[in-house]
Amino acid sequence: MIQLEGRRTSCCCRRCRSLHFNEDNGRFVLLAVLIVVYLLCGAAVFSAIERPSELRAHGRWHGTLLNFSETFNISLRELNSFLREYEAAIAAGIRADALRPRWDFTGAFYFVGTVVSTIGFGMTTPVTIAGKVFLIFYGLLGCAATILFFNLFLERIITLLAVVMKAVRERRIRNSGLLPPGLRHDFSAYSLPGWKPSVYHVMLILGLSAITISCCASAMYSPVEGWAYLDSLYFCFVTFSTIGFGDLVSSQSASYEYQSLYRVVNFFFMLMGVCCIYSLFNVISIVIKQVLNWMLEKMSCLFCQRCNKANAFLGRRNAIRPGSKGRQARFGPTPDPDGLCDSDTEGRRLSGEMISMKDLAASNKVSLAIMQKQLSESANGYPRTVCGSSRHNGFSGGVGALGIMNNRLAETSNSR
Repeated sequence: MIQLEGRRTSCCCRRCRSLHFNEDNGRFVLLAVLIVVYLLCGAAVFSAIERPSELRAHGRWHGTLLNFSETFNISLRELNSFLREYEAAIAAGIRADALRPRWDFTGAFYFVGTVVSTIGFGMTTPVTIAGKVFLIFYGLLGCAATILFFNLFLERIITLLAVVMKAVRERRIRNSGLLPPGLRHDFSAYSLPGWKPSVYHVMLILGLSAITISCCASAMYSPVEGWAYLDSLYFCFVTFSTIGFGDLVSSQSASYEYQSLYRVVNFFFMLMGVCCIYSLFNVISIVIKQVLNWMLEKMSCLFCQRCNKANAFLGRRNAIRPGSKGRQARFGPTPDPDGLCDSDTEGRRLSGEMISMKDLAASNKVSLAIMQKQLSESANGYPRTVCGSSRHNGFSGGVGALGIMNNRLAETSNSR
């Protein structure tokens, strides 16, 4: 009976180890499956929305061709040949309305901007062999450099947000009146070490910034380009996200009122919009990764009954056990040569049997450290900070009761 139970335990542990073994591969597979499902759902929605309009457009165009062929006595073969030549003219930038030159210096600068930013509207494309070959090498270096620029932009945005939000947090703590009088003046030098803003705050600020830039740019595009405001918002998202369909392209007419100013502002909006949307995509990817980790954790625990028992055991309030996540976070991970679930001590702990003196001592060590920290913070009224004045007076160091006494002696010495 004991041997059969051991086999069941070993089988469960092997299944648990296989689920916990390579979390990166599990996250990759889960993300791939979710992306495929997302693509299928998107294809179904767009097909249901756009397919009827496409069929109606085909019907109208076929009727127009037949009517034109019968009216002017032109065969459909000759008419289709003429339309193919017209499509080639469109690809070369020839339109019925007057447009700006595609390959003068300003037009070429607009083109290379869409190349290195990976927008790629498609309204201008090289037609010569030399131009196509040069584009391959030019885009290889330019796209890599631009992606690096976007990443550095994101780092500076996060740094700026961290400085601003940290200053606001420090000011709020100062105004709350919870700090001792001796620490209020030097609080900025010791407060919030290594503090960083929440990813959700960064995502919210970047989202609001992208919306603000899009709304302001749409307010400019609507009267200048003659687009509807909703079409302008659509153009902003397609451009800022570097999708670049090319159905709507700004700054393509031959002349504008205040043309130079419009092109400068258009370039500024595109640059800021692409930077904000790219940074927002990176932050959203972090949130998606957190969701994937949560899903993997839930899925792994569903297939392992012993994990469910361990989670139920850890759910008790103020319960500390050796090898728990809390202890690993404070004192580093504990090596386990037999794997995650193959430890005999783990089995005894979960079954309610006695544990070894080594595990009991480790548990008491964690409990003592937590109690000393709580006593110190309760006595001082704030997290204990060893500042320069305490070192100068010689009252520093120690934990628990010794730390409390040293801090009180330091305050008494400073007051004197």
